[in-house]
Amino acid sequence: MNPLIFFLSLEIAFYMKKVLITGSNGLLGQHLIPLFLQDGQYEVIATGRGANRFPHKGNYIYEEANLRNASSVNQLVDKHKPDVIIHSGAMSQVDECEKNKDACWDTNVGATRYLVHAAESCNAFFIFLSTDFVFDGLQGPYTEDALVNPINYYGTSKAAAERLVMNSKLQWAIVRTVLVYGVVHDPKRSNMISWVKNNLQEGKKIKVVDDQWRTPTLCQDLAKGCLLIADKKTTGVFNISGEETLTPYDMAVQIAAFFNLDTSLVEKISSKTLAQPAARPARTGLVISKAANELGYKPHTFAEGLEIIAAEMKS
Repeated sequence: MNPLIFFLSLEIAFYMKKVLITGSNGLLGQHLIPLFLQDGQYEVIATGRGANRFPHKGNYIYEEANLRNASSVNQLVDKHKPDVIIHSGAMSQVDECEKNKDACWDTNVGATRYLVHAAESCNAFFIFLSTDFVFDGLQGPYTEDALVNPINYYGTSKAAAERLVMNSKLQWAIVRTVLVYGVVHDPKRSNMISWVKNNLQEGKKIKVVDDQWRTPTLCQDLAKGCLLIADKKTTGVFNISGEETLTPYDMAVQIAAFFNLDTSLVEKISSKTLAQPAARPARTGLVISKAANELGYKPHTFAEGLEIIAAEMKS
């Protein structure tokens, strides 16, 4: 073989793809970074608001960026020219979105518009993280082709951002997910597992709604689903969630039992008793058969997820 051809073939074989992960200070972002690094095929560029809050400073680049500013987004993408963009950054506190609609729209729709435009300049494969809250909750669980009909502003903003991605010139995938749980390295943030555990250990009663049904998603499973899509560059809408349909009350009771805590301290209530600014869909959940068949996606059970989270909390 011609030596030049041989070395060119080696270069192609060991080509490292660049992945840009937005929202890298968040729960999903902090699980995407190590997963893509472990995969061995990717150079990872992580971006978020403010300083890097992920304590594991491995072999990746962190760039502070304001995704609500077109110039900032263009500079970031033009500098790194990623092959894959995973847009997990969002304003996701549902009640905050309802109270601060301009900030919600700028963060969830405006930033997506800027990223899509910048991605078109380098022809990046675009993965957008969305939510079951694009649905009204009247006919869940939902398949990928179900019609969206959000009942709160957070869902409205994510549905609008989905349309931007779908109407772009890019190769794209939209990942819808549900009630993601896990451990984030940020002392200002709690998670449902630690909230239930800590309160019950202190002998406090907790009130948890029992009239909303979801398919809760372990963060590690969601990250794995994103990696499967990135590796295969599989396009379209994908439901990536757990399989079990549970209420938050069901989850809280399982958490209490797992940590050998008093389940009688968990009180079920109706969501109608809560004065929440944003409406919540009653029954969502996602059907994941498409992801299972096309990606080989298989999530953990909630019980298995608790074991994983407990080990992560110890470390």
